[in-house]
Amino acid sequence: MPDTNRTTTRRRVVVTGAAGRIGRALAGPLDERWDVLRTDLPEAADAAGIAPLDVTDLEACRAAFADADAVVHLAADPGPGVSFDELHGPNLVGPYAVAQAAADVRVRRLVLASSLHAMSALPASVQRRTSDQPRPGNLYGAAKAWSEGLGAWIAATTGTSVVALRIGYFSEQRPGPDTLPQDRTAWLSTRDAVELVRASVEADLPAGVDGFVVAHGVSANRHNVAELGATRRDIGYVPVDDAWSEE
Repeated sequence: MPDTNRTTTRRRVVVTGAAGRIGRALAGPLDERWDVLRTDLPEAADAAGIAPLDVTDLEACRAAFADADAVVHLAADPGPGVSFDELHGPNLVGPYAVAQAAADVRVRRLVLASSLHAMSALPASVQRRTSDQPRPGNLYGAAKAWSEGLGAWIAATTGTSVVALRIGYFSEQRPGPDTLPQDRTAWLSTRDAVELVRASVEADLPAGVDGFVVAHGVSANRHNVAELGATRRDIGYVPVDDAWSEE
């Protein structure tokens, strides 16, 4: 359910990785709802409204997150086949610096972009549940499991609550019959991505161990690789799109 304690003032929300595909999709709708500081690597900062931020720089993160109500951490190398050296900065050091900085400046809510790749070693026939422990099938998924571990640590030891989003197959276009089945059953639409982040930021969660939530980032697909009941209940996520709705 939404956190109603802050409805009288606009939230200050920092988004990292704002020049990425999901970050761009969030910009319009959430800029209307919150006071959003959109950040990304310096080379992407010339885009309209995006400020430079190196997420591996702890001090820079502290400065960017000061006075923020929430941080939505999307910045990462998105390639499932990348090497450890490529993952090391953006996907290992970056989540640590972001999580530590958010806790240091007492951000209320940290939202971390994990991935269903954290569960990719499970058979495709097994529906994923948010209570499942990570079972990565590649190094990228293992790095996302690291992010989830950081989130659990921050929630348990500080006043910052954390939502880790196991995001599926994000695409602006509805996948059709020719789409790979594992992508179609994990589809996340643009408007459901906006709703997912809104719910993650505004959900009323306690501080402490119970303030860490794993949520599934998929749409309301008729055939869904990820179970959505717990995510709907835990953060109030209400997806509306379905990869099969036009058949």
